[in-house]
Formats: sequence, structure tokens, C-alpha cells
Amino acid sequence: MSREILLLVDALAREKNVHKEIVFGALEMALASATKKRFNEEVEVRVAVDRETGEYESFRRWQVVADEAVEFPPYQIAFTEAQKQYSDIRLEDFIEEQLEPIEFGRIGAQTAKQVILQRIRDAEREQLLQDFLSREEKLVSGTIKRMERGDAIIEIGRLEARIPRDQIISKENLRVGDRTRAYLMRIDRAVRGPQLILSRTAPEFIIELFRLEVPEIEEGMLEIKSAARDAGVRAKIAVHTNDRRIDPIGTCVGMRGSRVQAVTQELAGERVDIVLWSADPAQFVIGALAPAEVSSILVDEERHAMDVVVDDENLAVAIGRNGQNVRLASELTGWTINLMTEEDAQKKNEEESATLRALFMEKLDVDEDVANILIQEGFATLEEVAYVPIQEMLEIEGFDEATVNELRSRARDALLVQAIASEEQAENADPDLREMEGMDSELAAKLAQAGVKTRDDLGDLAVDDLIDISGIDVERAKVLIMKAREHWFAQE
Repeated sequence: MSREILLLVDALAREKNVHKEIVFGALEMALASATKKRFNEEVEVRVAVDRETGEYESFRRWQVVADEAVEFPPYQIAFTEAQKQYSDIRLEDFIEEQLEPIEFGRIGAQTAKQVILQRIRDAEREQLLQDFLSREEKLVSGTIKRMERGDAIIEIGRLEARIPRDQIISKENLRVGDRTRAYLMRIDRAVRGPQLILSRTAPEFIIELFRLEVPEIEEGMLEIKSAARDAGVRAKIAVHTNDRRIDPIGTCVGMRGSRVQAVTQELAGERVDIVLWSADPAQFVIGALAPAEVSSILVDEERHAMDVVVDDENLAVAIGRNGQNVRLASELTGWTINLMTEEDAQKKNEEESATLRALFMEKLDVDEDVANILIQEGFATLEEVAYVPIQEMLEIEGFDEATVNELRSRARDALLVQAIASEEQAENADPDLREMEGMDSELAAKLAQAGVKTRDDLGDLAVDDLIDISGIDVERAKVLIMKAREHWFAQE
């Protein structure tokens, strides 16, 4: 019988052109599966086949787990119980008991062969996948083999890929037999065998298409920094080069628009705006909003947002159909863009000035004229009044040294009173919240004042709610909320 096993392994290895070790592994699984049927309960069995002689041994196994972690006694054993048998045993080790090997003939050569062939097919698919991934291709092309519930199943050589319905451009009509391209998003191993999941709507797809059409990108002379898409309708890409001899936009457009047209045709007529990337966020946003012309722009670093002012004639262009232009510009740059007319901007500026004026008049105990002078000179916080170099304040017309020193002293006193009040307010918050990673006393005080006093209170907030309460940026808000929720998942 051992000779029969060796002959079977050798024959299958040759027939399927796979390594003998894969066949031996599949055979051991088949024998283990057959051995388990001796038992009325679910057990774990290991079978070891000697690669030289074909002889094999069978073992029943129990994994060593912590005493309180034993959930499945048929194949788990408590650590203290295992120690009675083996004093040097460790957690996660296995204890084995040798079994009478099942006769190879009893499981049936045909049954064994089917199990082995399935394992070999799995191994072949995995090898094909690894060979494909080793080429590091992000842009793949293949023939549509069939349509399944709106998904397109693509044949790529001997591999099978899927474009989910929500990753197909809505206005295109893919049909069986068509050749198509798509971007490799991920590998799905939840289905029978690994499957490539592709996308024709991802921003990365348009980047890869330009990489294909524009040799300068592949050569490293030109770089696409980011992309944003309304798939099938409009897209924006941001391009950059360190080579002054190259016109980034013209290079991507190509002679008589040949390069950008090739990309547009692949994307079902999707219009592509090519934007010059800039390290200056404001300049980048101005370019991203083209063809609208921007009158002025105010950057709010803390909120990672910009107030962009356009005249009435440019407002509709800046917004775009259904808000498309401003939305794509925001996605492309990574900044929140608040569009407004000059009238809106003036109104907002007046409201902010009124709030700031009231703050200075109350906290610094000054009249309206002094408060207005501070606002006109660019002072926007008490901290600036308290700690801006004294020489800068002395340059303000009408401010002598005594006035400046008095203003600075009052500002520092007001900040001290605020700090004490903030500490007292923060003490109203639960210690778990105050001591949470990423939290500080100022933020804890703001949260407590808004009724957010525990980690659970914070965990229940939406990101926008936390930003409204605290004024922190989006990323920090997301991190804090997830940190507040951590103990929920630990309890589960």
C-alpha cells in the first residue's frame, strides 16, 4: 500500500506539473479527513506520510490553552491538565495520541484523488496569483467572460477577476466578449479560491491610465500627485514636475490632445481637468477650482479648511453642476472648501470682527476704538496680544510703551483666568476621559461644558459633532472617537 501511495503522488505531480510536496500535503489532508469519521464528535487529526517509504502515521491532537479558555474539549486541553502529562508544556503547544492508521484502500483511491486534485487546483490558483502579483501590475486588462448580477467576471490569462457593479462606470454597457481594463483594488479570499477585485471608478484607475499614455510619468520626470473622479462624467488630476524643461499640463494633454483623449475614451467620455500641483495649499486650491477665477482665499490651518471668495459671475462655475466642481477640487486637494461671494465674505468678516471686538472689549477692558485698532492690525486672539513681541505692538500708531504693557498684562491675566476656569471645568469630566490618549485639559473642559463627560459620551459623538464642540480638525476628531470606543470592542 505504501508503494501505491508513492506511485499516486508521483503520477499526480507529473500530471499536474506541481511539486510533490503539494501532493503529499493534499494526501495527508485526505487521510486526516477520513480518520475523523471514526469519531462521533469534531476532533483534530494529523497524518504524517513518510516521503521516502510511503508509510504513514495518524495522531489525534489537543491544543494547550489557558484553563479558562477551554471552549472545545474534543480538541482543546487546559494548561494545568496538560502539565500533569508534560511538565515543560507551553500554551499553544499540542499533545498528541497515536491512532491506528486507517487503511488507504478504505477511503477509496477515487475519493482520495478528488481531495488531492482539489488541493492541487487551489495550489495552482495560488501560484498563478502569486506570479501575477510579483509583476506588480496595477492596471489589468482581460475579456469579459460572463455577467453575474450586474458584476462583470473578467478572464485574465488563467486567472479570474471581478468588477463589482458599483465599480463599473454607470453610463457604460459592458458585454460578454468585450476587452476591458480596470484597476486592481484588492484580493478577495472569501470566495472559492482567491479572486482579483477590480475597479473602473477608482481615482487610481485614471492615474494608471495616464501612466500608460504618458511615458514621462513612468520615467519619473512627471508625477501625478492626486486624482478625484465623478466616474464617467468628470475628473481632476494634479500633476507636478521638478524638471523646468517640462510643461506638466501640456505633457499630459499630448499633441493635439491625443494623450488625454485616449484616457477619456477609456473612461466612457469622462472629461478630465489637469491641474498644476503646488506645495502652497492655497495656490493648489485656486488651480483645482479652475475654470472658475478666485478673488481671494483665507486658509484655516486648524480646521484644514479654506474660505474661497469668488464674484457672482464665477460662483456657478466654481460650484459646478450639482456641486461637482467644488466637490472634486476638495477631494483632489484634501482641503474643505467653503465657497462664498464677496458679499457673503464681507458679512462673515463683519460678524467675526464683531465677536472679536466684544471679546477684546470685555477681556481687556478697553473701548471700541482700541479694540478696532487691534483688529485692524491683525490681532485675532488674546494670546497674540499677550505674547507678540513688544516691538511689533509699539509700531502701532497711538500706542506708547505704557499702553502696550498694560494691554499685554490684561491679556495675560484674562488668559490665566480662562486657564483656571478650564481646569475646573475639566475636573467635571470622568478621569477615564481626562487621561485618555490624545486628550488635554482644554479639550476636556470644552467637552465637559457641552455635557460630554465620559468616554462613552465621546464615543457616541459623530465626527462633525465633535468638531463643532471643540474646533479640532477632522483627523484628530476621528482618532479621539475611535480611541474612546476602544473599550467597547475589548469588552466584546
